[in-house]
Amino acid sequence: MPLATHGPIAPVFALISAISLFTGPASAQADGTVEPLLEVVVTPNRSPEAIQHSGSALTVIKADEIAKSNPGSLADVLRGVPGLSIAESGGPGKVTYVSLRGAEARHTLVLIDGIRVNDPSVTDGPFDFSNMVATDIERIEVLRGPQSALYGSDAIGGVINIITRKGRGAPKASITVEGGSYRTGTVTASVSGGTQRLSYAFALAAGHSDGFSAYGYRIRPLARAYGPLDKDGYDRLAGTARLSFRATDTLTFEAGLYSGRVRGGYDAAFAGFGYLPDTPSMQMNWLTTVYGRAILDSFDGRLRNQLTVYANRTDRTSDDVQRCCVGSPTKGTFSKYEYIGNRYGVEYQGDLKLNRFGKLTFGTGAEAEDFSSKTPDRQQHSRLSQSAFALHQITLLDRLDLSLGGRVDHVGDTETFVTGRATAAYRIEETGTKLRASLGTGAKAPSLYQQFGRFGPVLLGNPALRPEHSVGVDAGIDQSLLGKRVTLSGTVFANRIRNLIDFDQTLGVFGQYINVGRARTKGVELSGQAVLWPGYATLKASYTYLDARDVTTDPDYLAAHKTPAKTKLARRPVNQGRVSLALTPIDKLTVEPVLYLVGARFSSPQQKLKLAPYARLDLNLSYKIDERFTVFGRAENLTNAHYQEIATYGTTGRAFYGGVKATW
Repeated sequence: MPLATHGPIAPVFALISAISLFTGPASAQADGTVEPLLEVVVTPNRSPEAIQHSGSALTVIKADEIAKSNPGSLADVLRGVPGLSIAESGGPGKVTYVSLRGAEARHTLVLIDGIRVNDPSVTDGPFDFSNMVATDIERIEVLRGPQSALYGSDAIGGVINIITRKGRGAPKASITVEGGSYRTGTVTASVSGGTQRLSYAFALAAGHSDGFSAYGYRIRPLARAYGPLDKDGYDRLAGTARLSFRATDTLTFEAGLYSGRVRGGYDAAFAGFGYLPDTPSMQMNWLTTVYGRAILDSFDGRLRNQLTVYANRTDRTSDDVQRCCVGSPTKGTFSKYEYIGNRYGVEYQGDLKLNRFGKLTFGTGAEAEDFSSKTPDRQQHSRLSQSAFALHQITLLDRLDLSLGGRVDHVGDTETFVTGRATAAYRIEETGTKLRASLGTGAKAPSLYQQFGRFGPVLLGNPALRPEHSVGVDAGIDQSLLGKRVTLSGTVFANRIRNLIDFDQTLGVFGQYINVGRARTKGVELSGQAVLWPGYATLKASYTYLDARDVTTDPDYLAAHKTPAKTKLARRPVNQGRVSLALTPIDKLTVEPVLYLVGARFSSPQQKLKLAPYARLDLNLSYKIDERFTVFGRAENLTNAHYQEIATYGTTGRAFYGGVKATW
């Protein structure tokens, strides 16, 4: 299996691969930081456990890494996570989708504090990361591979769990102010604390940027043909709250809230039929999610009961402008679109300790979701889902950690689907080795629009659609060396997806959604760290090789669409990686250059619009003045590389940002 790409960045990819093979982190953290011996994670098995006992491929991104990244784009935090691909349509504040292990964006389940937030009003139900503002995030856990056995629909590629901060200890507060290129400014403030009975954490973030044109920015032929291009900036406002009250020694109540509003410009990003692609169109996205939870320990702590109620709402409003390029370029049409997606649910989870027989996690839930549009076509659709799941975990011989689980989901009028997952981790503590493997199946129910969506009186949806299904397997090794100064992690994986839903324009008046597609993905995930000089220099790297292909076999469909067999899936680079060197040349000063490398890929299906490989160099600086004040700086794309993540969409040029953080 080749690990190097063709083109000008092939030697650098080869270097990253070599570094990663010898310096991968035991916990597969995105930045390669060594994990504590017993770090606790919650996503792999739906309850707290030491990361060393997990047989799943997992990445943990901590608060300090999140703080270094662009506050206007949470997706930037995820760049470099093994197995993860990002498509941002024109810079921060624009539609941004994330996919795992070559699956579609709709196959990535996104949680905020364990609550599902994928948008039920979007055509196929993915999560738009431009809606999420990094307010006060404690960590992000990225769980790769099919996880429907634990989390139900959408988790074919994996799960991204965004966990907000929980208050602890004496009251403390902080405020961060940053400004820089493109007239960008952000302010974030937080306060938190806790006692044995009560904990609290509140945060507020606001930001503005004039931005740059989503269409054609720094793409010379397009800028010459359609310029001058207007700027597509954004305004953001978001807040989080998390509370916990321990009423008795056995009963605890929790509640959490995230609400964020993003308003920004966007472009059509196409030209033809007499219309200009660069337009002053605006879109407003408002995401709110809230939950309440009661936790009761019974039978002397042997059984933990959790009852969670939750709700979230996504409101998307677009003021769409189409400008005619024939005659007067200012003449055009104006349309208003509004889509609202709601989700309400209740879930019970029990965790039963079985002593030497391990632990049994089980539960059931019900969820209602609806989608409505007010303009241009008034339509409303809803459905109810029910589920039940169980997971058994056991440790044998104090070294072998096993888990086996399954789930049954019934989503609206679609067929009931059953999924399963098994994991194994074998720890050889004498040599700092962990061998791990997982096998799982995944499923994705058709979205409400795919089932019932209309264009005027014409039905585009298909009520008879079946769920998409997948099966995936991976195996990996985590190794620490030299007293954990050098660590290594590597994973190989393979997935097959069937019954993929696609839109067939040859059916009906305008077309219809059908189950026709198949896909196959396989690859290698490597990530690493080497402490070159303790306290002064740490090298970190990650690398992904991905072969993701459309393997649809229906002869009538292939003939009608003139689709060649086994084409590469769009926007999945075969090779991508990240390498950084964190330096502390003097006390309290940290300097960290970060190099992102992305190989060639196609922007559109059927291997159309090939995009060139690119390398982007960033730089992070931080100086801690004292215990209260820290000043920092950030440079993006220092070499001013010209590149595209999606064809015709602009990306940042050389940009500089700086700010100060005060804590007391």
